[in-house]
Amino acid sequence: MDEEGLTREGMKAEYHRAIARRLLLLAVSIVGIVLFVGLLSLSNFEGVGLKETYEIIWNHLVGNTYPSRTTEWWADRYIWNTAMPHAIAAILAGASLAVCGTMMQSVMTNPLADPYSTGISSGACLGATAAIVVGISFSTTAGEVGIVTNAFIGALVPALLIIFLSQRIHMTPATLILLGTALSYFFNSMITYIMVTTDAESLKEAYMWQVGSLDGISWESVAIMAAVTVVGSIIVMLMSGKLNVMSLGENSAISLGVDVQRFRVVCLVLMAVMTAAIVSFTGILGFVGLVAPHLVRLVIGSDNRFIAPISMAVGALLLLAADYVAFQLADIPVGVVMSVIGSPVFFALILWQSRKSGAIY
Repeated sequence: MDEEGLTREGMKAEYHRAIARRLLLLAVSIVGIVLFVGLLSLSNFEGVGLKETYEIIWNHLVGNTYPSRTTEWWADRYIWNTAMPHAIAAILAGASLAVCGTMMQSVMTNPLADPYSTGISSGACLGATAAIVVGISFSTTAGEVGIVTNAFIGALVPALLIIFLSQRIHMTPATLILLGTALSYFFNSMITYIMVTTDAESLKEAYMWQVGSLDGISWESVAIMAAVTVVGSIIVMLMSGKLNVMSLGENSAISLGVDVQRFRVVCLVLMAVMTAAIVSFTGILGFVGLVAPHLVRLVIGSDNRFIAPISMAVGALLLLAADYVAFQLADIPVGVVMSVIGSPVFFALILWQSRKSGAIY
């Protein structure tokens, strides 16, 4: 076989290996998601183990019922009224934050960009803290609805401010991130001022919201999260080709015919709505949008057509795993566990990638 034939065979073999890596990572993530959904749904009812839990989930899906007040009947009520909304919210939150992280890292051409880079997390915290501590709400309904509404609007404020400025002056990705950092410091100072002037009970409630938790998620909340996540993720995948071009740098994207400013604004709007729809219900869940895309990129390469969907599966798996660990550790908030797990994992990924290629990105 001549040299050209050998080169062609080598390229074909490398292509097949790349496909295998993508399918393997996706399959492992899906299996892990199914496993942790079962573990999180596992009840403490006598005689109901992991196998029986999956059977109860399946029977509920196909419409099979159990005699009233039997062990299986109680387990079914617990799983579908408490455990499943919790687990599905974790899947949606992990998937949404991961795909937003993928988009932000490509648009900003910055491996440290994540869904919170524009100050969204701080804006959401300020909105929720104002509702909890001061009682100021943009909703006519008090309580949880008021907190969610405030957090959603608060999350949009910094993103919309950055979008407004970016349409009037030319902003580089570095400028956008620096502006987001400045807004985060401003909102955090306002949060600190509000919290130091309140009583201990309100302070605790506001702090627990900021930490990030999936407790108390209802099917109504899941429906909103699912609608925004599904629609937003489809849009991101349709834009994956342009995201690949954007990741080459602003000058390269312009030379290839991309309206960089307009496309960046579209991505910021989409990211703001998707992230706000998650954090308004869950609080701040750190590192998911940062770690998941990095992990996927390290395994399968830099093609956003594959990174976006696989990152969603990996992000969902990471958050489900953290949630299970949190549940085992006496129900501590999942945001704490995600930060404890995420920081060393991200540190290890950076060292591994730097040693392998001599560069972080």
